[in-house]
Amino acid sequence: MKIAIRYFTKSKKGNTEKIAKFIENKIDVEAVDVSKPLEEEVDCLLLVNAMYAANIDKEVKKFLEENASKIKCLVNINSSASGTSTLKAVKKVADKNNIPVSDKEFHTVASWIFLNKGRPNDEDFARLEAFLKEVVNG
Repeated sequence: MKIAIRYFTKSKKGNTEKIAKFIENKIDVEAVDVSKPLEEEVDCLLLVNAMYAANIDKEVKKFLEENASKIKCLVNINSSASGTSTLKAVKKVADKNNIPVSDKEFHTVASWIFLNKGRPNDEDFARLEAFLKEVVNG
């Protein structure tokens, strides 16, 4: 199975990038930001993103629109300080571009200013590792 990892973060804390790099180390696939287009068709895109002002960033939307024909299935992996999942927003863009979205999603809270200090933490990463085994190996 051909897998790609793309992520987007604008946070100074870099929670999304930490999650993407954790995945990179666990499945041995390079995690790069959404500014790099897909070079070939992928069976599974692991899209690591976050909630910004109650939506996904325009750069994530742009990436999905420009790479839609190369994505056979998208798996949403996200974090947010508010605890809100990005799945609905990602799915809206994906549906508009005929990108199939897995019903399996990983979501965790993330730290921001004084909220959720220390998150994602070891327990979150352990849950992510179990999720990856299910999605990538399942």
